[in-house]
Amino acid sequence: MPQRSRFHQLKEAFTTAPVLSYFNTSIPTIVETDASNYTLGAILSQVSDSGKHPIAFESRKLIPEELKYDIHDKELLGIVWALKCWRAFLLSLSSPFEVLTNHSCLQYFMSPKVLSCCQACCAEFLSEFHFSITYHPGSLATLPDALSHRDNIYPERGEDFISKNPMNVQQLIKQDEVQPSRYFAVMVESFSNLIDLIQKAL
Repeated sequence: MPQRSRFHQLKEAFTTAPVLSYFNTSIPTIVETDASNYTLGAILSQVSDSGKHPIAFESRKLIPEELKYDIHDKELLGIVWALKCWRAFLLSLSSPFEVLTNHSCLQYFMSPKVLSCCQACCAEFLSEFHFSITYHPGSLATLPDALSHRDNIYPERGEDFISKNPMNVQQLIKQDEVQPSRYFAVMVESFSNLIDLIQKAL
């Protein structure tokens, strides 16, 4: 009967990803993170007998100070931020959880090494948790990548970048791609926009 077939289709749709599941402290847990130049994205998932199910999604814009971080520190920030978001869940787990990142160097972050002050603070916070960091190639990390490249946050190339990110124009425009006079004009315009923002805030 068509009704029974549609009922089973609805039942399957409501019990498979991407429908959110309740958090369970006794099953394998995965945190996937990604960082772009402007945004952080993270997914909390768990693996049950029926497969991998998302528990929560998070994303946010980087603040002006964070825009200046290099990519390693942005990816590290993504992990720290995700664990802060779901700290209560993750500390209640009965077994270690796994963090997936597309930045391979972070696999060894918790190993003894010389750290900057910012990285040392991150390491101190991360020491609260029982977890491992696993490299996950970017080509496989499509969901966290989508959260960190949202269309309503990620600026378009060109002049639109200047209006949305006046503090970070240097990351988009390379000196060997433009004439010096054009580069100077762009910088003047970006700082003019910044001054306007400051005046409006006063």
